[in-house]
Amino acid sequence: MIAVAQPTTAWYLILAALLFSIGTVGVMVRRNPLVMFMCIELMLNAVNLSFVALARDLGDIKGQTTVFFVMVVAAAEVVVGLGIIVAILRRRPNATADDMAELKG
Repeated sequence: MIAVAQPTTAWYLILAALLFSIGTVGVMVRRNPLVMFMCIELMLNAVNLSFVALARDLGDIKGQTTVFFVMVVAAAEVVVGLGIIVAILRRRPNATADDMAELKG
């Protein structure tokens, strides 16, 4: 039989750090607001992964409860934010994040 190593908490935390780093680089490098929005969501999911991994390691449900509330807020953010971004990109297909800064009023 082949022995398969069970993933430890460190593996999950390394994966979360990698996902968070990819999201951070995406937000800093890309200028497309839709891609930036997806990178922010990737960062939120990386934090959620670390919360769940640590909650499992510590045997505490508080981390998983926090993830539930973060996901609810993220879902509301997606509905509102994505609607605004899509509406702007329909009017100006080549709009960048710098163009969005002009909306401050």
